[in-house]
Amino acid sequence: MYASMWSYPWDLVDCGIHESLADMKANGLTGVSMITSYHAGRFLQLRSRKRKIYFPEDGVTYYPTDLSRFRGQKIQPRVGKFIQAHPTFWHDLLEESRKLNMTVSGWTVCLHNTRIGMAYPDTCVHNAYGDAVYYNQCPSNPDVRLYMNTLVDDICAHLPLYSLELESLNFMGHAHEFHHEKDGIGLTALEDFLLSLCFCDSCVARAKKEGLDILPAKETVKGWLDRLSERDVPPDLDQKFFAQGIDFFRDTPEVYQFLKWRSTVVTSLMEEVYKTVGGRSKLYFLSLLPHSKSWIFGVDLRSISARCDGAVVCSYDCGADQTKRDLEECHRTFAKGADLLVGMRAFMPEYHNKAEFAEKVKTAYDQKVDGFLFYNYGLIPPIHLAWIKDSLQSAEKQTGACPNG
Repeated sequence: MYASMWSYPWDLVDCGIHESLADMKANGLTGVSMITSYHAGRFLQLRSRKRKIYFPEDGVTYYPTDLSRFRGQKIQPRVGKFIQAHPTFWHDLLEESRKLNMTVSGWTVCLHNTRIGMAYPDTCVHNAYGDAVYYNQCPSNPDVRLYMNTLVDDICAHLPLYSLELESLNFMGHAHEFHHEKDGIGLTALEDFLLSLCFCDSCVARAKKEGLDILPAKETVKGWLDRLSERDVPPDLDQKFFAQGIDFFRDTPEVYQFLKWRSTVVTSLMEEVYKTVGGRSKLYFLSLLPHSKSWIFGVDLRSISARCDGAVVCSYDCGADQTKRDLEECHRTFAKGADLLVGMRAFMPEYHNKAEFAEKVKTAYDQKVDGFLFYNYGLIPPIHLAWIKDSLQSAEKQTGACPNG
């Protein structure tokens, strides 16, 4: 069974690259998924012998980037100080993984880049009020699309990867994407969604070229959002919103048509990137939501799975029953032949105990997924790494054979 672990390079350097990979291998992992481009954060490093808190740079690359490939382009990458300080990191990682017969994949954060947003605000998502959303580059923007194609081309030219896992190659939500966020009224999920919708010049131009005027939808959404300052308590519409999905807006044709068009932007960008990769590695779309909810981020997993090698669908903050329903849905909606991998965390308090985690792994195993990705080597204690090993072994023993073998 393919089982890779999302990891940060600073954790592997602090703990030792060989030691870290050997630790993963001993606990049932067959590969490592290493960041190639990433955002800012604050991480509690449980394993590091050098520090306990790490603040990565915002929006930089973590591989030996060839800046000449981006010459003449508007958006320019920034090579992280980490890779400058550890120029042999990838050589050492690939060499040690070869010795241990483990795969190496590139975990790439795409359009979630506040550094780029602040430097090039016109490339960002702009909400119905015209506010730039600095942490999210718009997938309609031509400069953004060129940057992403150049980035994956450069990664594949430098690194012999098993796969590229593309995270945030889509529109994003309003909440929990920046820091020190303030909300004095208690935004509902519906209101959060409405604030995330993009009506930037690139979206307007792209839609117009494809025969759709999205400005009426912008005015309707703006009108809805204007009521935020007028209401006393939040409207109780979220259950209906989630249950109906995009059909929630069917009685508002201008918004409904806009939302249907919105997903084609993400799908077409994924198709472009897949052609750019050209088979040099597997290409997976990383989705934080299952198909029934991914539309919130402008994602149509049915269409995307037909235009790449498959998708990693994260199963977070839910129990085994929901995981089963989500994976059954993926099997129904994915294109024939597309790989289905499931992402899981081994975090507390997401699980009360090891048994709950094991049940979830067994459920995914029974659903015949093509592999697992677990989050994250440096963030979980050693005992939770053992959870992964024991859960995979138990699931295989109970099933009697690897689902994908």
